[in-house]
Amino acid sequence: MDITVTADPDQDDIARVDQNLSEFNDDDVGPAERTPLSVFVRDADGLVIAGINALTAWGWLYVQRLWVGEDARGQGVAGRMLAAAEEEALARGCHSAFIDTFNPVALKAYQRAGYVEFGRMQNFVAGRDRIFLQKKLQGPE
Repeated sequence: MDITVTADPDQDDIARVDQNLSEFNDDDVGPAERTPLSVFVRDADGLVIAGINALTAWGWLYVQRLWVGEDARGQGVAGRMLAAAEEEALARGCHSAFIDTFNPVALKAYQRAGYVEFGRMQNFVAGRDRIFLQKKLQGPE
């Protein structure tokens, strides 16, 4: 057995680990049905000024990245994008969503959108905690 550590891994090696872990998990708990989900907000010229990169898997929406450009901040854009992502996640059969942040402004936006803290890594970076939040998704009533 030979253990190697690298900052420049071979893409085939990465793919092998990802594929085998996915197969193991699929056999263990069922297919993830991992599907990308993105939401974009564009200005009048078509330039992306805010966006979400996420995925759905095992009935969950996982918001991996949420960014709002400086000129669009403070206008409820994050909440509207989250609502759009959640609507699509519901259409895909998801029951819940999760997101994490170490930004106090983003934390408040997520809480306003109904996300509730379930975990925290203290002093993650620059004296800030990394906070993990989740939300039970509900369809229109």
